[in-house]
Amino acid sequence: MDTIQLNNKATMPLLGLGVFQIPDQELCEQTVSHALNTGYQMIDTAASYGNEKAVGNAIKHSGVAREEIFISSKVWIQDAGYEQTMKSFEKTLQNLQTDYLDLYLIHMPYGDYHGSWRAMEELHRSEKVKAIGVCNFLEDRLVDLVLSHDIMPAVNQMEMHPFYQQKELRAVMQKYDIKMMAWAPFAEGSNGIFTNQALSEIGEKYGKSPAQVILRWLRQNHVITIPKSVRLERMQENFNVDDFELSKEDISQIEKMDQDESLILDIRSLDEVYRLHDIQFEQ
Repeated sequence: MDTIQLNNKATMPLLGLGVFQIPDQELCEQTVSHALNTGYQMIDTAASYGNEKAVGNAIKHSGVAREEIFISSKVWIQDAGYEQTMKSFEKTLQNLQTDYLDLYLIHMPYGDYHGSWRAMEELHRSEKVKAIGVCNFLEDRLVDLVLSHDIMPAVNQMEMHPFYQQKELRAVMQKYDIKMMAWAPFAEGSNGIFTNQALSEIGEKYGKSPAQVILRWLRQNHVITIPKSVRLERMQENFNVDDFELSKEDISQIEKMDQDESLILDIRSLDEVYRLHDIQFEQ
């Protein structure tokens, strides 16, 4: 598995499995087991997904050594702030049946995320977390966080796909050596992405699907990717992107697909702020 070095010298795989929207515990555990058997070495979950326990069970029963699996999780808005983040983190460790995380992220740029970051800096210094980062932080919030604290985020997990390529944000992140981690790399199927003519024509040249073309494009841009699927054959397809390379012309064609706006989660929308703050769960 290809890896990338983070700004704190830790390394993480460039491809992993995301388990968002798999609330069924049995299905989630089976999905993670299939992924580990396929060769995935990274699993990305979150407190708010409600499936950390299933992820932990799958890892425990997999027979794969803990140090060979990169586990990422996130703290939700309801637990923003120093003390609440510390409590949520301990619950996450309990759910995942581990004594450390490879990556811990602030899930949303809302609430007392500065307090959360102070907690995460402490967890990182105590080596309970190998790397810390954020999700859904656009340029203004990200730079504010960078300038307000001692430890730089290693990762920013964002909506990123051919229709929303985050070019301005990526330029800012490059300045601080913060790595992009793409959620929804297939735009959750929006805009007919799996039958897109340009992606299909590129794929035909290599005997690959549009999904594989997208993952290869992200790989060649050194973007960490966590495609979600509960189907074994799709997981295997997503894993099989190391045996071809896109040309400069292919990449240029994909870059022209950028619409420069979110298709899934508009972080700056007031309606989204209200909606996300309303989400409560029992961890």
